[in-house]
Amino acid sequence: MPRKSPYVIELTADEKTRLESVSRKYTASYYSVVRAKIVLLAAQGIDNDEIAARLELPRQIVSKWRKRFFEERMAGLEDRQRRGRPPVFSPCG
Repeated sequence: MPRKSPYVIELTADEKTRLESVSRKYTASYYSVVRAKIVLLAAQGIDNDEIAARLELPRQIVSKWRKRFFEERMAGLEDRQRRGRPPVFSPCG
């Protein structure tokens, strides 16, 4: 029996508009589009297993982004700074 997520997503009109815009952009990064689609589907009341099946993603990924959006709203969908040495690009290419 699938578990119900404790993170119920309710979007404001502005959030919904912004997420729909990102989900349809051809110039947006793949990750941004997927995250927007996860949140939009979650706002429709669809459970994580169904979202994962529709988007062909692991359930854990869906759960992670649903939780981050719930806790941090739109800012939670941005990439966080990673540990380690930052990438360096030489001017010569």
